[in-house]
Amino acid sequence: MKDAAFRRSQEAGIRLPHIAPINALVDELREEGRGWVPYVAPLYGGVEAEMLSILRDPGPMTNPKQKGSGFLCLENDDPAAARFATLLAEAVIAPDRMIPWNAYPWYINAPPNAAQRAMGIDPLRRLLALLPRLRVVMLNGGEAKSLWLKFRKRYPAEAERYDVLPTYHTSNQAFFAPREVREVRMAQLRETFASAAALLG
Repeated sequence: MKDAAFRRSQEAGIRLPHIAPINALVDELREEGRGWVPYVAPLYGGVEAEMLSILRDPGPMTNPKQKGSGFLCLENDDPAAARFATLLAEAVIAPDRMIPWNAYPWYINAPPNAAQRAMGIDPLRRLLALLPRLRVVMLNGGEAKSLWLKFRKRYPAEAERYDVLPTYHTSNQAFFAPREVREVRMAQLRETFASAAALLG
């Protein structure tokens, strides 16, 4: 969020009708005592979202204490957000058709352990209850896949409502590999985003 005007617009919009229920959930999670949770930027679809992307945990560039934006946002100054934004644009999926979330929504900047992933189930269910138009769930990375498996086991009828697309995380960590592996992973990400676009229509 290097553009100050854009950042101010996102900060001013956190209670806009489409995103206010999502950020009210963020406020509730903050108050539960496990730590800080970033708001979801109003550039996303909020309660109108048709696609949910679940990643691992909020990165440093979401955290104002780390000179971050305070938001889950495509415009954050980190490679994961930039790569995700590029893939979304290539697939011609507008940001206002989706919403981001994390397997462990509280800020830890570390891989959540099994107990922490289990703690992510209830926030996910509360989020899904706010998304009546949701059709596609993209699982970016192993932690997101693990969370969804736990969620599906506990709430199978709810999980079956959605088309679920597992793929890689968009962070640089997923690309610390030989060139051939990086190319395969990027191709799989592009294929997954294309599949999401086809499902969304």
